[in-house]
Amino acid sequence: MPELEIDPKEVKRRLDAGEKIRMVDVREPFEHEQAHIEGAELIPMRRVPQSVDSLRAGDRQLVLFCHHGMRSLQVAEWLRRQGFEDCASMAGGIDRWSLEIDPAVPRYY
Repeated sequence: MPELEIDPKEVKRRLDAGEKIRMVDVREPFEHEQAHIEGAELIPMRRVPQSVDSLRAGDRQLVLFCHHGMRSLQVAEWLRRQGFEDCASMAGGIDRWSLEIDPAVPRYY
């Protein structure tokens, strides 16, 4: 089973290598409007339980993220308890992604 957290640089490396990764943003819509990672799917944390079937569909690893990585870590832990083995929270969230991977993604507070 993969680690519960994944470093943004590792996510980027895997994406660039063509690995099948499904990026899931668990922030709220207003946060997503302020900043988002291109190609990521928005499923706010509170909607994850009703989205389990759609999250289970497909063969891609789930990489969850939020602003700083706390909510996505909670969601990843919850999903693991639901039987999702191939999911991880992106450490540091979109804020760290903006700092280390893509400075074009705006930072917000």
